[in-house]
Amino acid sequence: MKEDLSILLVGCGKMGGSVLNGLLKKGFKPENIRVAEPDEKTREKLAAAGVASAASARDLADFAPDFVFLAVKPFMIEQVVGDLKSFTDKRAAVLSIIAGRKIEWFKEKLGKDTVVFRAMPNTPAAIGAGITGVKPSPEASAEQKKAVEEILSACGETVWLDDEGQIDAVTAVSGSGPAYVFYLTEALTAAAKAAGLPDDTAEKLAKATVAGSARLMTQSDETPAKLRQNVTTPNGTTAAALDVLMNPETGFEPLMIQAVKAAQIRSRELGK
Repeated sequence: MKEDLSILLVGCGKMGGSVLNGLLKKGFKPENIRVAEPDEKTREKLAAAGVASAASARDLADFAPDFVFLAVKPFMIEQVVGDLKSFTDKRAAVLSIIAGRKIEWFKEKLGKDTVVFRAMPNTPAAIGAGITGVKPSPEASAEQKKAVEEILSACGETVWLDDEGQIDAVTAVSGSGPAYVFYLTEALTAAAKAAGLPDDTAEKLAKATVAGSARLMTQSDETPAKLRQNVTTPNGTTAAALDVLMNPETGFEPLMIQAVKAAQIRSRELGK
């Protein structure tokens, strides 16, 4: 299917650029892709890669894509959405990764029959190791859903959502989640320094421990809980640390629940 899919990518910044690179690596044909991107230097790089582009979607009105992939920053969508109707009028579906913009908002702007996929990826998509939660509008066909999975495979895994409201939870867990992991690494680095290790050694140990543990977890058939238990000897050093981290009132789990709840509430607020 990827050989035939045509895509208009609107926005080629960090996330849009990562998506495009992933698409090309996955075998999507450059001649079937157009990019709307105002930055001239970015367009020069696109030309070198064999991808046609223009400063705005208006300048690509003769293109008839299967999908319009929206990857602009949230504050820019009001500026560009009016340029998209010529594509959706030609039956292009919309795939949006713009935070806070609901499916109904796009239908109000582009027409009630517009097929919209609302998605929330995360930054590991930059290396093809992300995960994206997706909710389609009711009109989406099985073929279009399969095509969206093909497109998002450039970013990593895909999870289909039953309700658009779940996007806020996805945002709070996996969308914002990489920042939690990075902060965990910062905290582990600080703890290593406090324990007497040199700065460079502390950071190297923390980064390698987090990265290696994540790789083991993704490649293992065992649950995270079982992997944790495998490391923990009764009355040993790990058990002593986990007594602190797993405190039911002040430990990591209740703190994480509070953090995710705060992010979920903020996501809902941004969608109003």
